[in-house]
Amino acid sequence: MTSPGRFETSAHDPASSARLGHLETAHGPIETPVFMPVGTQGAVKTMAPHELQDLGVQVVLGNTYHLGIRPGLDVIDRFPGLHAFMAWPKPILTDSGGYQVFSLSALREVREDGVAFRSHVDGSPVFLGPREAMDIQRRLGSDIAMVFDVCAPFPCEREEMEEAVATTLRWARDCAAQPRADGQLVFGIVQGGAYSDLREQCTTGLLEIGFDGYAVGGVSVGEPEDVLMQGVTETVVHLPSERPRYLMGVGKLQQVLESVAQGIDMFDCVIPTRFARNGTAFTRYGRIPVKAGEYRMDTDPIEADCTCMVCRNFSRAYIRHLLNVSEILGVRLLTIHNIHRYMTFMREIRAALREGTFAELRAAYAANFEPWSRSGSEE
Repeated sequence: MTSPGRFETSAHDPASSARLGHLETAHGPIETPVFMPVGTQGAVKTMAPHELQDLGVQVVLGNTYHLGIRPGLDVIDRFPGLHAFMAWPKPILTDSGGYQVFSLSALREVREDGVAFRSHVDGSPVFLGPREAMDIQRRLGSDIAMVFDVCAPFPCEREEMEEAVATTLRWARDCAAQPRADGQLVFGIVQGGAYSDLREQCTTGLLEIGFDGYAVGGVSVGEPEDVLMQGVTETVVHLPSERPRYLMGVGKLQQVLESVAQGIDMFDCVIPTRFARNGTAFTRYGRIPVKAGEYRMDTDPIEADCTCMVCRNFSRAYIRHLLNVSEILGVRLLTIHNIHRYMTFMREIRAALREGTFAELRAAYAANFEPWSRSGSEE
Protein backbone atom coordinates (compact mmCIF):
# COMPACT_ATOMS: atom_id res chain seq x y z
CA MET A 1 0.00 0.00 0.00
CA THR A 2 1.25 3.46 -0.91
CA SER A 3 1.84 5.60 2.15
CA PRO A 4 -0.64 8.41 2.90
CA GLY A 5 0.48 11.78 1.56
CA ARG A 6 1.96 10.61 -1.70
CA PHE A 7 0.75 12.90 -4.48
CA GLU A 8 1.50 12.36 -8.15
CA THR A 9 0.38 14.08 -11.33
CA SER A 10 -0.01 12.05 -14.51
CA ALA A 11 -1.27 14.56 -17.07
CA HIS A 12 -1.00 18.31 -17.68
CA ASP A 13 -2.94 20.63 -19.97
CA PRO A 14 -0.45 22.36 -22.29
CA ALA A 15 -2.58 25.52 -22.52
CA SER A 16 -3.09 26.04 -18.77
CA SER A 17 -1.87 24.87 -15.37
CA ALA A 18 -4.56 22.18 -15.06
CA ARG A 19 -3.31 18.77 -13.96
CA LEU A 20 -4.59 15.27 -13.29
CA GLY A 21 -3.50 13.98 -9.90
CA HIS A 22 -3.65 11.08 -7.44
CA LEU A 23 -3.46 11.57 -3.66
CA GLU A 24 -3.06 8.63 -1.29
CA THR A 25 -4.82 8.79 2.09
CA ALA A 26 -5.32 6.38 4.98
CA HIS A 27 -8.82 5.54 3.69
CA GLY A 28 -7.99 5.23 0.02
CA PRO A 29 -6.95 7.27 -2.99
CA ILE A 30 -8.40 10.55 -4.19
CA GLU A 31 -8.32 11.28 -7.91
CA THR A 32 -7.96 15.00 -8.59
CA PRO A 33 -9.33 17.45 -9.52
CA VAL A 34 -11.98 16.57 -6.97
CA PHE A 35 -15.07 18.22 -5.50
CA MET A 36 -15.91 17.41 -1.87
CA PRO A 37 -19.54 17.66 -0.73
CA VAL A 38 -19.85 19.32 2.66
CA GLY A 39 -21.03 17.31 5.64
CA THR A 40 -20.48 19.91 8.36
CA GLN A 41 -22.17 17.93 11.13
CA GLY A 42 -21.18 14.46 10.00
CA ALA A 43 -23.67 14.12 7.14
CA VAL A 44 -24.19 15.57 3.68
CA LYS A 45 -27.70 16.93 4.10
CA THR A 46 -30.45 14.40 3.25
CA MET A 47 -27.92 11.89 1.87
CA ALA A 48 -26.96 8.43 3.14
CA PRO A 49 -23.31 7.37 2.82
CA HIS A 50 -24.07 4.56 0.34
CA GLU A 51 -25.91 7.03 -1.89
CA LEU A 52 -22.86 9.29 -1.96
CA GLN A 53 -20.68 6.34 -2.91
CA ASP A 54 -23.10 5.38 -5.69
CA LEU A 55 -22.83 8.93 -7.05
CA GLY A 56 -19.05 8.70 -7.17
CA VAL A 57 -18.20 10.91 -4.19
CA GLN A 58 -14.58 10.26 -3.22
CA VAL A 59 -14.21 12.39 -0.09
CA VAL A 60 -16.49 14.41 2.19
CA LEU A 61 -15.82 17.33 4.51
CA GLY A 62 -16.65 17.62 8.21
CA ASN A 63 -16.20 20.51 10.63
CA THR A 64 -14.10 20.42 13.78
CA TYR A 65 -15.97 23.15 15.63
CA HIS A 66 -19.46 21.76 15.03
CA LEU A 67 -18.58 18.11 15.65
CA GLY A 68 -16.67 19.07 18.79
CA ILE A 69 -19.83 20.66 20.18
CA ARG A 70 -22.35 18.15 18.85
CA PRO A 71 -22.20 15.20 19.27
CA GLY A 72 -19.07 15.99 21.30
CA LEU A 73 -15.82 14.10 21.69
CA ASP A 74 -17.21 11.91 24.47
CA VAL A 75 -19.49 10.38 21.83
CA ILE A 76 -16.88 10.22 19.07
CA ASP A 77 -14.44 8.52 21.43
CA ARG A 78 -16.84 5.57 21.78
CA PHE A 79 -16.27 4.84 18.08
CA PRO A 80 -13.08 4.27 16.08
CA GLY A 81 -13.34 7.85 14.84
CA LEU A 82 -15.66 9.79 12.58
CA HIS A 83 -15.54 7.23 9.75
CA ALA A 84 -17.15 4.59 11.93
CA PHE A 85 -19.55 7.05 13.57
CA MET A 86 -21.02 8.17 10.23
CA ALA A 87 -20.49 4.84 8.38
CA TRP A 88 -18.35 6.44 5.69
CA PRO A 89 -15.45 4.23 4.55
CA LYS A 90 -13.74 6.70 2.23
CA PRO A 91 -11.55 9.75 2.95
CA ILE A 92 -12.72 12.62 5.16
CA LEU A 93 -11.27 16.13 5.28
CA THR A 94 -12.01 18.16 8.40
CA ASP A 95 -11.99 21.94 8.43
CA SER A 96 -10.30 23.19 11.58
CA GLY A 97 -13.02 25.56 12.74
CA GLY A 98 -11.09 28.63 11.64
CA TYR A 99 -13.97 29.71 9.41
CA GLN A 100 -16.14 29.94 12.53
CA VAL A 101 -13.76 32.63 13.79
CA PHE A 102 -15.09 34.56 10.84
CA SER A 103 -18.72 33.40 10.64
CA LEU A 104 -19.44 33.50 14.38
CA SER A 105 -17.74 36.86 14.93
CA ALA A 106 -20.46 38.11 17.26
CA LEU A 107 -19.73 35.26 19.69
CA ARG A 108 -15.92 35.28 19.74
CA GLU A 109 -12.86 36.77 21.37
CA VAL A 110 -9.55 36.21 19.56
CA ARG A 111 -6.64 35.63 21.96
CA GLU A 112 -2.95 34.89 21.56
CA ASP A 113 -3.45 31.13 21.81
CA GLY A 114 -6.86 30.74 20.18
CA VAL A 115 -10.43 31.93 20.18
CA ALA A 116 -12.95 32.04 23.04
CA PHE A 117 -16.50 31.41 21.82
CA ARG A 118 -19.95 31.39 23.16
CA SER A 119 -21.48 28.26 21.70
CA HIS A 120 -24.00 29.00 18.98
CA VAL A 121 -26.10 26.15 20.44
CA ASP A 122 -26.55 27.10 24.10
CA GLY A 123 -24.23 30.04 24.79
CA SER A 124 -21.82 28.00 26.91
CA PRO A 125 -18.14 28.99 26.79
CA VAL A 126 -15.92 27.22 24.24
CA PHE A 127 -12.22 27.72 23.56
CA LEU A 128 -10.66 26.64 20.29
CA GLY A 129 -7.01 27.14 19.44
CA PRO A 130 -4.45 25.32 17.29
CA ARG A 131 -3.82 22.66 19.93
CA GLU A 132 -7.51 22.09 20.60
CA ALA A 133 -8.37 22.01 16.89
CA MET A 134 -5.67 19.46 16.13
CA ASP A 135 -6.63 17.32 19.13
CA ILE A 136 -10.25 17.20 17.98
CA GLN A 137 -9.20 16.32 14.43
CA ARG A 138 -6.85 13.62 15.74
CA ARG A 139 -9.71 12.07 17.71
CA LEU A 140 -12.06 12.39 14.74
CA GLY A 141 -9.44 10.49 12.74
CA SER A 142 -9.92 12.46 9.54
CA ASP A 143 -7.63 11.70 6.62
CA ILE A 144 -6.84 15.37 6.04
CA ALA A 145 -6.79 17.87 8.91
CA MET A 146 -6.63 21.61 8.31
CA VAL A 147 -4.55 23.98 10.41
CA PHE A 148 -6.38 26.45 12.64
CA ASP A 149 -6.23 29.86 10.98
CA VAL A 150 -7.70 33.36 11.03
CA CYS A 151 -10.16 33.98 8.20
CA ALA A 152 -10.43 37.76 7.91
CA PRO A 153 -13.49 39.41 6.33
CA PHE A 154 -13.77 41.40 3.11
CA PRO A 155 -13.13 44.29 2.95
CA CYS A 156 -10.28 44.28 5.44
CA GLU A 157 -7.79 46.99 6.31
CA ARG A 158 -4.17 46.09 5.69
CA GLU A 159 -3.20 46.30 9.36
CA GLU A 160 -5.93 43.83 10.32
CA MET A 161 -4.88 41.48 7.51
CA GLU A 162 -1.23 41.67 8.54
CA GLU A 163 -2.24 40.60 12.02
CA ALA A 164 -4.39 37.79 10.61
CA VAL A 165 -1.46 36.47 8.55
CA ALA A 166 0.94 36.67 11.49
CA THR A 167 -1.50 34.81 13.75
CA THR A 168 -2.23 32.22 11.05
CA LEU A 169 1.49 31.45 10.71
CA ARG A 170 2.02 31.30 14.48
CA TRP A 171 -0.92 28.93 14.89
CA ALA A 172 0.23 26.87 11.87
CA ARG A 173 3.54 26.20 13.64
CA ASP A 174 1.63 25.05 16.72
CA CYS A 175 -0.62 22.82 14.59
CA ALA A 176 2.36 21.21 12.85
CA ALA A 177 3.83 20.25 16.23
CA GLN A 178 0.71 18.45 17.49
CA PRO A 179 0.15 14.66 17.46
CA ARG A 180 -1.80 13.21 14.54
CA ALA A 181 -3.99 10.20 13.97
CA ASP A 182 -2.34 7.32 12.12
CA GLY A 183 -1.80 8.34 8.50
CA GLN A 184 -3.42 11.74 9.01
CA LEU A 185 -2.30 14.48 6.63
CA VAL A 186 -2.22 18.15 7.60
CA PHE A 187 -2.74 21.02 5.14
CA GLY A 188 -1.65 24.62 5.67
CA ILE A 189 -3.97 27.51 4.79
CA VAL A 190 -2.83 30.64 2.96
CA GLN A 191 -4.42 33.88 4.14
CA GLY A 192 -3.83 37.43 2.97
CA GLY A 193 -7.11 38.58 1.51
CA ALA A 194 -6.80 40.97 -1.41
CA TYR A 195 -3.16 41.82 -0.57
CA SER A 196 -0.97 39.80 -2.94
CA ASP A 197 2.25 40.48 -1.01
CA LEU A 198 0.66 39.20 2.20
CA ARG A 199 -0.52 36.05 0.44
CA GLU A 200 3.04 35.50 -0.79
CA GLN A 201 4.37 36.16 2.72
CA CYS A 202 1.91 33.69 4.23
CA THR A 203 2.73 31.05 1.61
CA THR A 204 6.46 31.44 2.24
CA GLY A 205 5.95 31.00 5.97
CA LEU A 206 3.83 27.88 5.50
CA LEU A 207 6.38 26.34 3.15
CA GLU A 208 9.09 26.88 5.75
CA ILE A 209 7.01 24.90 8.25
CA GLY A 210 6.16 22.20 5.70
CA PHE A 211 2.75 20.59 5.18
CA ASP A 212 1.27 17.70 3.19
CA GLY A 213 -0.82 20.09 1.09
CA TYR A 214 -1.74 23.75 0.89
CA ALA A 215 -5.09 25.53 0.75
CA VAL A 216 -6.10 28.90 -0.63
CA GLY A 217 -8.13 30.37 2.23
CA GLY A 218 -9.80 33.68 2.91
CA VAL A 219 -11.85 33.68 -0.28
CA SER A 220 -15.62 33.37 -0.73
CA VAL A 221 -16.05 35.75 2.21
CA GLY A 222 -18.13 38.37 0.41
CA GLU A 223 -15.66 39.68 -2.13
CA PRO A 224 -16.54 40.30 -5.80
CA GLU A 225 -15.88 37.48 -8.25
CA ASP A 226 -12.88 39.17 -9.85
CA VAL A 227 -11.24 39.71 -6.44
CA LEU A 228 -11.87 36.08 -5.51
CA MET A 229 -10.28 34.76 -8.71
CA GLN A 230 -7.40 37.21 -8.37
CA GLY A 231 -6.73 35.80 -4.91
CA VAL A 232 -6.56 32.30 -6.41
CA THR A 233 -4.23 33.40 -9.20
CA GLU A 234 -1.91 35.31 -6.89
CA THR A 235 -1.66 32.44 -4.41
CA VAL A 236 -1.34 29.35 -6.59
CA VAL A 237 1.80 30.64 -8.34
CA HIS A 238 3.65 30.38 -5.01
CA LEU A 239 2.42 26.88 -4.10
CA PRO A 240 4.65 23.88 -4.76
CA SER A 241 3.70 21.71 -7.73
CA GLU A 242 4.49 18.50 -5.85
CA ARG A 243 1.77 19.04 -3.24
CA PRO A 244 -2.03 19.09 -3.63
CA ARG A 245 -3.67 22.52 -3.78
CA TYR A 246 -7.08 23.05 -2.20
CA LEU A 247 -9.41 26.02 -2.81
CA MET A 248 -11.63 26.32 0.25
CA GLY A 249 -15.34 27.11 0.11
CA VAL A 250 -15.56 27.86 -3.62
CA GLY A 251 -17.98 25.86 -5.74
CA LYS A 252 -19.64 27.70 -8.59
CA LEU A 253 -19.04 25.54 -11.63
CA GLN A 254 -17.30 28.29 -13.58
CA GLN A 255 -15.09 29.08 -10.57
CA VAL A 256 -14.14 25.41 -10.27
CA LEU A 257 -13.31 25.11 -13.96
CA GLU A 258 -11.22 28.28 -14.08
CA SER A 259 -9.46 27.36 -10.84
CA VAL A 260 -8.60 23.93 -12.24
CA ALA A 261 -7.01 25.81 -15.13
CA GLN A 262 -4.97 27.73 -12.54
CA GLY A 263 -3.68 24.45 -11.06
CA ILE A 264 -6.11 23.85 -8.17
CA ASP A 265 -6.75 20.19 -7.31
CA MET A 266 -9.42 20.15 -4.57
CA PHE A 267 -12.67 22.01 -3.92
CA ASP A 268 -15.51 22.04 -1.40
CA CYS A 269 -18.72 24.03 -1.19
CA VAL A 270 -22.31 23.76 0.07
CA ILE A 271 -23.75 25.05 -3.21
CA PRO A 272 -25.09 21.70 -4.54
CA THR A 273 -26.97 20.93 -1.32
CA ARG A 274 -27.92 24.46 -0.29
CA PHE A 275 -29.35 25.31 -3.71
CA ALA A 276 -31.29 22.03 -3.67
CA ARG A 277 -32.98 23.11 -0.43
CA ASN A 278 -33.88 26.38 -2.15
CA GLY A 279 -35.43 24.57 -5.12
CA THR A 280 -32.67 25.03 -7.71
CA ALA A 281 -31.16 22.35 -9.94
CA PHE A 282 -27.87 22.48 -11.81
CA THR A 283 -27.55 21.28 -15.39
CA ARG A 284 -24.89 21.35 -18.06
CA TYR A 285 -26.80 24.25 -19.60
CA GLY A 286 -27.33 26.40 -16.52
CA ARG A 287 -29.54 26.53 -13.45
CA ILE A 288 -33.23 25.63 -13.29
CA PRO A 289 -35.40 27.14 -10.52
CA VAL A 290 -37.60 24.04 -10.31
CA LYS A 291 -39.79 25.57 -7.64
CA ALA A 292 -40.96 28.30 -10.05
CA GLY A 293 -44.50 28.30 -11.40
CA GLU A 294 -43.41 27.83 -15.01
CA TYR A 295 -42.57 24.19 -14.22
CA ARG A 296 -45.98 23.30 -12.76
CA MET A 297 -47.03 21.35 -15.87
CA ASP A 298 -43.55 20.38 -17.09
CA THR A 299 -43.33 16.64 -17.83
CA ASP A 300 -39.62 16.73 -18.70
CA PRO A 301 -36.87 15.56 -16.36
CA ILE A 302 -34.58 18.14 -14.80
CA GLU A 303 -31.92 17.49 -17.45
CA ALA A 304 -32.76 15.58 -20.64
CA ASP A 305 -29.41 13.82 -21.10
CA CYS A 306 -28.74 13.18 -17.40
CA THR A 307 -28.34 9.56 -16.26
CA CYS A 308 -29.04 10.11 -12.55
CA MET A 309 -31.83 8.22 -10.80
CA VAL A 310 -33.89 11.40 -10.50
CA CYS A 311 -33.87 12.30 -14.17
CA ARG A 312 -34.60 8.70 -15.16
CA ASN A 313 -37.74 8.57 -13.01
CA PHE A 314 -39.20 11.96 -12.11
CA SER A 315 -40.51 15.08 -13.84
CA ARG A 316 -39.90 18.72 -13.06
CA ALA A 317 -43.62 19.06 -12.27
CA TYR A 318 -43.50 16.30 -9.65
CA ILE A 319 -40.37 17.63 -7.98
CA ARG A 320 -41.86 21.14 -7.98
CA HIS A 321 -45.00 19.74 -6.32
CA LEU A 322 -42.95 18.04 -3.60
CA LEU A 323 -41.02 21.25 -2.91
CA ASN A 324 -44.16 23.37 -2.73
CA VAL A 325 -45.89 21.06 -0.27
CA SER A 326 -42.67 20.77 1.80
CA GLU A 327 -42.18 17.07 1.21
CA ILE A 328 -38.58 16.23 2.13
CA LEU A 329 -38.37 13.91 -0.88
CA GLY A 330 -38.28 16.98 -3.12
CA VAL A 331 -35.12 18.26 -1.45
CA ARG A 332 -33.60 14.78 -1.54
CA LEU A 333 -34.25 14.37 -5.25
CA LEU A 334 -32.74 17.76 -6.09
CA THR A 335 -29.75 17.03 -3.86
CA ILE A 336 -29.15 13.69 -5.57
CA HIS A 337 -29.32 15.32 -8.99
CA ASN A 338 -27.08 18.25 -8.02
CA ILE A 339 -24.38 16.04 -6.51
CA HIS A 340 -24.58 13.79 -9.58
CA ARG A 341 -24.12 16.85 -11.80
CA TYR A 342 -21.05 17.97 -9.81
CA MET A 343 -19.51 14.50 -9.77
CA THR A 344 -20.13 14.17 -13.53
CA PHE A 345 -18.55 17.58 -14.06
CA MET A 346 -15.40 16.54 -12.18
CA ARG A 347 -15.21 13.18 -14.00
CA GLU A 348 -15.43 15.02 -17.31
CA ILE A 349 -12.61 17.34 -16.25
CA ARG A 350 -10.41 14.42 -15.24
CA ALA A 351 -11.20 12.54 -18.46
CA ALA A 352 -10.44 15.63 -20.56
CA LEU A 353 -7.08 16.06 -18.83
CA ARG A 354 -6.31 12.39 -19.40
CA GLU A 355 -7.27 12.61 -23.09
CA GLY A 356 -5.74 16.02 -23.78
CA THR A 357 -9.07 17.77 -24.49
CA PHE A 358 -9.33 20.06 -21.47
CA ALA A 359 -9.26 23.25 -23.60
CA GLU A 360 -12.25 22.02 -25.60
CA LEU A 361 -14.18 21.06 -22.46
CA ARG A 362 -13.40 24.42 -20.89
CA ALA A 363 -14.71 26.28 -23.93
CA ALA A 364 -17.84 24.15 -24.18
CA TYR A 365 -18.82 24.69 -20.55
CA ALA A 366 -17.91 28.40 -20.62
CA ALA A 367 -20.47 28.95 -23.36
CA ASN A 368 -23.23 27.87 -20.93
CA PHE A 369 -22.06 29.67 -17.80
CA GLU A 370 -24.01 32.62 -16.46
CA PRO A 371 -23.11 35.17 -13.79
CA TRP A 372 -24.04 33.87 -10.33
CA SER A 373 -24.18 36.03 -7.26
CA ARG A 374 -24.11 33.48 -4.50
CA SER A 375 -21.49 31.23 -2.96
CA GLY A 376 -21.06 29.42 0.33
CA SER A 377 -18.58 27.58 2.49
CA GLU A 378 -20.69 26.24 5.33
CA GLU A 379 -24.05 24.53 5.71
